[in-house]
Amino acid sequence: MRIATFNLENLGGDKPASPLEERLLILRPQLERLHADILCLQEVNAVHRNSGKNRKTVALDKLLQGTQYESFHRTISRKADGSDLADRHNLVILSRWPHTKSRQYFHDKVGPPIHAYLTARPPRTGAASIFWDRPILYAIVETTSGPVHVLNLHLRAPLASFIPGQKQSPFVWESVSGWAEGYYISAIKRSGQALEARRIVDEIFDKEPNAKIVVSGDFNVEIREAPIKILAGDIEDTCNGRLASRTMTAIEKLAPDHRRFSVIHAGRKIMLDHILVSRSLLATYRDIEIHNEALGDELVAYTTVNASPETYHAPVVAIFEPNGINI
Repeated sequence: MRIATFNLENLGGDKPASPLEERLLILRPQLERLHADILCLQEVNAVHRNSGKNRKTVALDKLLQGTQYESFHRTISRKADGSDLADRHNLVILSRWPHTKSRQYFHDKVGPPIHAYLTARPPRTGAASIFWDRPILYAIVETTSGPVHVLNLHLRAPLASFIPGQKQSPFVWESVSGWAEGYYISAIKRSGQALEARRIVDEIFDKEPNAKIVVSGDFNVEIREAPIKILAGDIEDTCNGRLASRTMTAIEKLAPDHRRFSVIHAGRKIMLDHILVSRSLLATYRDIEIHNEALGDELVAYTTVNASPETYHAPVVAIFEPNGINI
């Protein structure tokens, strides 16, 4: 069983940065190479089609056409109110087996943190709610060796969140304190949503102590940062051996050091895309693949490449053999 995660970086949408056909030439071979049985995708955009009221994942449908994934079972995230697909950054879970249950979580387990703006211009009184940027997508995949609980995440990017009156332009701030407050809020969003995912994981364990659980996606943090620690729940942090069976393990720990990166930023190789699994799933682990051989530097590309069709996230694949049988 091959479980993969892949950030497609703004696939499709009303105003794509590069022509879709050029993107398909790059992305389709990457998807086919994954040979995934369960595939978590991030940044799938949706558009209105044929004057319909609801948005459609036109670009994703074209990408999957003619591949093994075209006939896969599909669960996709929606807006917070569930009314329609979001225009940008939808989450998708694909699998060769049916989804016996699926839903999304958006402040269902962790309410919006409350924050009183410190640097807003003009000053604001009272406090405001801080909402996640995207939901958490969840599905139970009924594999031939039993159910696998799949959570697909895309946590807030490490860019400062908006502060009223503190922006001159999309990337230019009025003050260092304004930027710092925005960066602080983004960190709250990442850690808060990781806490919500952790609570979902614990609820699964409450009902099924030996559950096979995978939490995957673009976490926008490295392994030693707070969101990963919150999700992992290592006994060195809880200091309670009774909770050892509830820990989640980042599969990348089993990759060679020189291969352990999914993004290159300003020459620095970093791992932002992760797959964490429960102990019962870890027991069947066989291998990990990080397809970063052709990965470019995202910062260099942003400033030098016109309309790049690439995604600057490498796909990650974890390989398991349930019951010792490669399925």
